[in-house]
Amino acid sequence: MSKKVKIKQVRSTIKRLESQKRTLRALGLRKIGMEVEHELTSSISGMIEKVRHLVEVNSIK
Repeated sequence: MSKKVKIKQVRSTIKRLESQKRTLRALGLRKIGMEVEHELTSSISGMIEKVRHLVEVNSIK
């Protein structure tokens, strides 16, 4: 069984790099407080690392 993570956007994208805005959009996040669940793959892990200062990540059992 693969590991799942819950990702929550906690900071705004105002005055952020365009690539960080696109990464959040690709993760499915549009507004502060929005949460999404994803399988923890290497690509998702890389995306989380790129915007880790804007999101909060929790693992799901």
